[in-house]
Amino acid sequence: MRSTNWLTLVGVPAIVAAVSVIALAEDRARPTSPAQSDWIQLFNSRDLTGWTPKITGYALGDNYGETFRVADGLLTVAYDQYDDFAGRFGHLFFEQSFSHYLLRIEYRFVGEQAPGGPEWAIRNSGVMLHGEPASEMALDQDFPVSIEVQFLGGTGEGERPTANLCTPGTNVVMAGELVTRHCTSSSSLTYDGDEWVTVEVEVRGDEVIRHLIDGEAVLEYEAPQLDDREAHSRDLAGPQGDLRLFGGTISLQSESHPIQFRRVELRQLQ
Repeated sequence: MRSTNWLTLVGVPAIVAAVSVIALAEDRARPTSPAQSDWIQLFNSRDLTGWTPKITGYALGDNYGETFRVADGLLTVAYDQYDDFAGRFGHLFFEQSFSHYLLRIEYRFVGEQAPGGPEWAIRNSGVMLHGEPASEMALDQDFPVSIEVQFLGGTGEGERPTANLCTPGTNVVMAGELVTRHCTSSSSLTYDGDEWVTVEVEVRGDEVIRHLIDGEAVLEYEAPQLDDREAHSRDLAGPQGDLRLFGGTISLQSESHPIQFRRVELRQLQ
């Protein structure tokens, strides 16, 4: 009996289809990582398109002393046009609000603090999340009601962690208990000098928020909410008095110490 070629029996197209099905199944079984195209570049490395400054004592959009600028492709907070800081706390607001996302920021502190800056603000900045709209801030309001991921740089003396939590006009829950203190330190290392530091923040609406450095969680909390002890926060809660924070604005701080950002990007989460 003559042997029969199995390709002849099933046909080449069927073989190709079977191989394709097997390959597809293998692809689905592999763990997936987010494609670079999934990331939204909030900072375009050229200019401040999409961002609006609000500096204490100045109208929305007035970028006093070019506090926020782009220099050599870096989003830079600078004070070379200030004679004195004089309490001019600033925030640079992105044009869009978000709720569920992963935020990645690379920053470094540079230079010397502006004259007149408060001692606690040396090598101190941050990013504000779940914030109120910039248009809701009063002319002389120092900080938006928000959840702050605080950036601190080492001073060469002792430990000074970064990716901490501060809560202007807000509260959070940790270990099942409402936390009303203003700031909570993370478990991060201290970063001295002008090295670049990468911080990620996983934000899931009014549920959980995690601060991460090098992929490791250094702080976690849940139930971000307005602080009903403060009048402005009560106003933001509206007539129903709903304190829960499901999302909000993102803004970068100017607190008197120069800082640079080379990456500000976001990936939306389900």
